[in-house]
Amino acid sequence: MTADEPTADPSEDAGQERVPTSSFSRGARMLGLPLGYAGRATVGFGKRLLGASAESVQNDMREQAAAQVFRVLGELKGGAMKFGQALSMFEAVLPDEVAGPYRDQLRRLQDSAPPMPVARLEAVLEAELGADWRDLFSDFGRRPAAAASIGQVHRATWAATGEPVAVKIQYPGADAALESDLAQISRLASVMSPLTGNMDIKALTAEIGARIREEVDYLQEAEHQTIAATAYEGDPEFTVPKVMVATRKVLVSQWLQGSKLNAVAEWDETRRNAVGLAYVRFLFSAPQRAGLLHADPHPGNFLVLDDGRLGIVDWGLVARLPDGLPEPMGRLIRTALHGNAADVAAGLRAEGLLVGDADPEELLAYLAPFVEPATAAEFHFTRDWMRNQYQRLAAEGHHPDTVMNQLNVPPVYALIHRVWMGGIAVLSQLDVRASFSDVLTDYLPGFAPR
Repeated sequence: MTADEPTADPSEDAGQERVPTSSFSRGARMLGLPLGYAGRATVGFGKRLLGASAESVQNDMREQAAAQVFRVLGELKGGAMKFGQALSMFEAVLPDEVAGPYRDQLRRLQDSAPPMPVARLEAVLEAELGADWRDLFSDFGRRPAAAASIGQVHRATWAATGEPVAVKIQYPGADAALESDLAQISRLASVMSPLTGNMDIKALTAEIGARIREEVDYLQEAEHQTIAATAYEGDPEFTVPKVMVATRKVLVSQWLQGSKLNAVAEWDETRRNAVGLAYVRFLFSAPQRAGLLHADPHPGNFLVLDDGRLGIVDWGLVARLPDGLPEPMGRLIRTALHGNAADVAAGLRAEGLLVGDADPEELLAYLAPFVEPATAAEFHFTRDWMRNQYQRLAAEGHHPDTVMNQLNVPPVYALIHRVWMGGIAVLSQLDVRASFSDVLTDYLPGFAPR
């Protein structure tokens, strides 16, 4: 974790409240986002009548909307803020004139949020670590170094060894807030299921929800992190911080000092490509080496250390894959590269990924962009390429007979799909040229040429 500190003063309790936990209050706050936009549109119309240009009015509306998105999702934390973090990964698909005002605000959601007051922070530490919790640290930073969806991180010094540590403390009420958000998502899934062809939306959201619920249990996260730290111990390319102590709501682990992954976008091409390749290699190697898929690929969870290694933090959202990534996944991508449409359709159907009666050739044409990065010795991930893919998918979604409506995401593939799409979005943001196919050959079972 880096030592960057937010500007807010957590010592002041004024205006700082517990995370809203009721479905009504959280739903009302999220509803305020579209209503706020409607209100601004009315004001904008008035400004136009008074002579303001359409461009200036539109820019003002976008800037105000961006600020509101950050404020509301940041204050809600929980599942709502996770939505904002996911959104920040995918801003690469928006046109530049739309994405510009949102980019900086959304990136802030990747690792920051309004902090909790010090009194509340200390109450959590005492409840979890005991009345003498201060004795565990020779010093403790009162200002949070980073904050995320369900907890904030403070830098401290571990008294037993004198080394710097990151102390992650869960927001009071974060678990109830998360349950509220997941309940809303579940209800939406029930409504959406009849509108999504044969896709099993309920099973998909249940699987994702089960994994996200694990994030509020820091003991579970500590177990994942310890397994990964052991698997990558002494690795020249990656490092996972060692856990010192953990409870359900407090996690203390080694401090990692480095540059955040999103800062890499400003680096020169050679260094940018090297980091991007390391990022991909980690995402695909962890299931093989640790039996775990780090399922939260947003840039706030990755640091480039001074020695060049990639540090990986936040092991709350994890898919356990003791046998590594599914072999059919690699085999089907290789089959698609060979252009065997009938075999691709049969393989997808066997895995539960195809549930409709799609024409094999149309199916292969639809999937072509998804496997495109594996077709070249080096593939260039760009915003334009990513944007084109999402525009194509959006266009497909408007046609009831599209291949898209015949596809399904079984629970076993839910978080794999999230990592695949999220990772590609991050690479496109960073403008990385990487040997993606080599990574698949090394770490994706079934992909290597026979």
